[in-house]
Amino acid sequence: MSNEHDSLRAIVWNNDALQLLDQRVLPHETRYLTLRTPEEIANAIKEMVVRGAPAIGITAAFGMVLAARQAFARDKNDWKSLIKKDFQLLAASRPTAVNLFWALAKMQQLIDNLDNYDDSTLLNEAQRIHAVDITDNYRMGDLGSAFIEPNSNVLTHCNTGSLATGGYGTALGVIRSAYRAGNISQVFADETRPWMQGSRLTAWELVQDQIPVTLIVEGAAASLMREKSIRWVIVGADRITANGDVANKIGTYNLAVLAKYHGVKFMVVAPTSTIDMNLANGEMIPIEQREPVEILKFKGQSVSANGATAWNPAFDMTPASLVDVIVTERGVVENPTLEKIQTLFR
Repeated sequence: MSNEHDSLRAIVWNNDALQLLDQRVLPHETRYLTLRTPEEIANAIKEMVVRGAPAIGITAAFGMVLAARQAFARDKNDWKSLIKKDFQLLAASRPTAVNLFWALAKMQQLIDNLDNYDDSTLLNEAQRIHAVDITDNYRMGDLGSAFIEPNSNVLTHCNTGSLATGGYGTALGVIRSAYRAGNISQVFADETRPWMQGSRLTAWELVQDQIPVTLIVEGAAASLMREKSIRWVIVGADRITANGDVANKIGTYNLAVLAKYHGVKFMVVAPTSTIDMNLANGEMIPIEQREPVEILKFKGQSVSANGATAWNPAFDMTPASLVDVIVTERGVVENPTLEKIQTLFR
């Protein structure tokens, strides 16, 4: 895969430390933070230095490498016990993105199976998780772009690109591949309030990679679908349940309802590590509730009437009945059901 329309990497292992592109200051500043402890990594996840389910999982995997180093330095005989506190710290950083728990479980299983501390084995596994994610994104890009008709206008929500993954992206990976194939004319992106991931991050990524992007406020989506001949809404996911229900950034459910009414196709792009077969349906997904101040203020300045309160769920749940296609690295599921999702894991 060439680096055409694929120039960004937000997670970099360098000189025995993890470097994260600080997404809180984009697009006005490009700043990498250097993290050397599991506490720093957990805080970076919680404070949204890094965000996006696959990127959170990869970051947590490197966090376990640093946790093991720290524990071994404290007690060479009891390091496996000491690491449990760091595991819990990392697991508590964001509750909705299942990739976090998937990556932590992979690292913990490896640790449990080690007879002796082996730093290179742990680091190799974290780097493998990172590399596989990028490879899987290229695969999903190819599979998803096959559905996009020539001269399509598409709409995306939040950020699902190189900033949200190991690289290339899930939904933005499909958009990158479809644009490279000449099938996308214009990408429209929701601003994605209150953190503005669409305007700050998705638009920045697409501009960097010379893909045409037009921003809209969330309230413009219905008019956009009616007036601009949108063919597809393409989004990512933070968790998909066994029946195909999808938890994603708040506002995704709105788009799915609008797409159904306007005859627009709705595509979800996510690796199988995002699918939680232990949850039967979306009603069981824990939805992270963030602080009201994120809505009541913007960059420290009040944007609401004094005395007003705010409801600030970070995610919503889109029923499988509103999803036309789920694209994974193992294959594509059209009109998802429990039986179709199960086939991905056979």
